Amino acid sequence: MNSNINSNSLKSPFTGGEVVFFSEQRKAVFRKEEFEYIHLAYQCVDTKEIFTTTQLDVVNTTQIYNQYRAEHNIPFPDEIRELRTRYGLSASKISRILGFGENQYRLYENGEMPSIANGRVLRAIQFPDTFKTFVEEADGELEKSEMKRVKEQIRFCKEREQNETTIRQLIFGSLFRNQFNGYALQSLSNLKNILLFFIEKFNGVFVTQMNKLLFYTDFLAYREYGQAISGLSFRAIQFGPVPLRWDRVYSLVDDVEQILVESKNGNIGSKLISRISPDLSAFSEEQIEILNKVYLSFRNDTPASISEKSHDEIAWIKNAKEHSLIDFKYAFSLRI
Repeated sequence: MNSNINSNSLKSPFTGGEVVFFSEQRKAVFRKEEFEYIHLAYQCVDTKEIFTTTQLDVVNTTQIYNQYRAEHNIPFPDEIRELRTRYGLSASKISRILGFGENQYRLYENGEMPSIANGRVLRAIQFPDTFKTFVEEADGELEKSEMKRVKEQIRFCKEREQNETTIRQLIFGSLFRNQFNGYALQSLSNLKNILLFFIEKFNGVFVTQMNKLLFYTDFLAYREYGQAISGLSFRAIQFGPVPLRWDRVYSLVDDVEQILVESKNGNIGSKLISRISPDLSAFSEEQIEILNKVYLSFRNDTPASISEKSHDEIAWIKNAKEHSLIDFKYAFSLRI
């Protein structure tokens, strides 16, 4: 899959000639509800014909699905996959426990949109006590030994959830997926490994630099695939776009340390370092591709120069005056 929807290498299917990237705000109806989204397409320079690619179709559709899921509090596919992993069950087993039928849970994991009723069930079982009730009522679906193991796993999940929820709220603020966090999963693990990725690549990253790397990572991911990665929200301030709670991000994430470093010009800056390497196993190939592209795009930049580049972004320009949260719709105007 082409990793850049603005690629100049694409040729017109009508003439073999040049094309230009084309976007406009549109409305679409899904399940009898109307949603606004940014429609992405290409235009043939010679014929003026508008056309899309498979990747653009995915991004266009994902924008609509994102809003529908957020509107009705329906879990996203990554949450649905994580639920099964959390409780240590196969897709067919958890599907039967919930009364969905043999293969339905797997379909939801792969992106099929649940009904609102099934979506509520999937949201409810994110709470371990609720899932425990489903397990206990699924008579005959689990052997005694498996029932014992699953209940023990539920108890463990409940304890871990209590420990993590406070930290997640401090870092991410709202735990609802919306247009200001790119509809991304608010995962401490994902965020930590993004930080570790750039720390390792750059051999330490100044805080001002990391603020911009996170911005470009999330907005590029949203532009290319319709969903951000870190789960952070971003605000436009005087010095460019920054995570809404950037100070908490770097002080509360495990295994990331801050040290004071004096630059050649005598300025003192806070630099992020770590003794461990990132674990990229939870990221998709597309997400890893995004991380690498951001690194390659800014590997020769200083903290000052990447900040200057961020000031050219429409996402910052349109929101800087009011220091507003940045809607991810501005991802489609990104300059990299």
